[in-house]
Amino acid sequence: MDGNGATDDRGFVVLPGVVPEPQALARAYDAAVLSAAADDVREGSTTTRVTDFVNRGPEFDDVYIFPPLLEACRRIIGTSFKLSSFQARTLRPGAAAQDLHVDVRRDSADWPLVGFILMVDAFRPDNGATRFVPGSHLRPDAPEDLGDPRADFDGEVLACGPAGSLLIFHGSAWHGHSANTSSRPRRSLQGAFIPRDGHAATDFAKRMRPETRARLGPVAREVLNL
Repeated sequence: MDGNGATDDRGFVVLPGVVPEPQALARAYDAAVLSAAADDVREGSTTTRVTDFVNRGPEFDDVYIFPPLLEACRRIIGTSFKLSSFQARTLRPGAAAQDLHVDVRRDSADWPLVGFILMVDAFRPDNGATRFVPGSHLRPDAPEDLGDPRADFDGEVLACGPAGSLLIFHGSAWHGHSANTSSRPRRSLQGAFIPRDGHAATDFAKRMRPETRARLGPVAREVLNL
């Protein structure tokens, strides 16, 4: 994934400096979230999500076709894959830690899955950085098999990084956001790739706007299964 195979063992990697101007990205993020239709906004217990960032402006186009991300998909999924989801996710201040979980079970048609998180804000220990159990993508069991999935797990690490960093991870890796004990929300763009014959979370072809389709290059059209 990261060029040296480290994530084959750990299940995740943080690539800093993917977005050279994170402040511009943050402004575009806020504008897109504020202009989203109510049907595209989901308020959860700890986060607010806004779906379909394929259609929310050219500022986000390069994220899901970033070459190291697509190389990770080829290594983990194979040559036939597609984008399943691409959304904004804002973790609210004071939010409790999320349960450790996997994004897709091994018996699913959507396995294997490659997840990615673009850090619009820096991910820090105090604002809910994602926690991972290194190597857990190789385990046959699941977090819920071992007791309380919200509790600290021996050997877990936080995937921290400055704004503009990209976190890439195997969907079978045990993970979940940690508690946001800061006084500010923590913003990110998140998505996933799945096998081409899997069931995408978002039907990008159905939602495709003419202005989006007009600017898409061949790589984007391929991963969007257009």
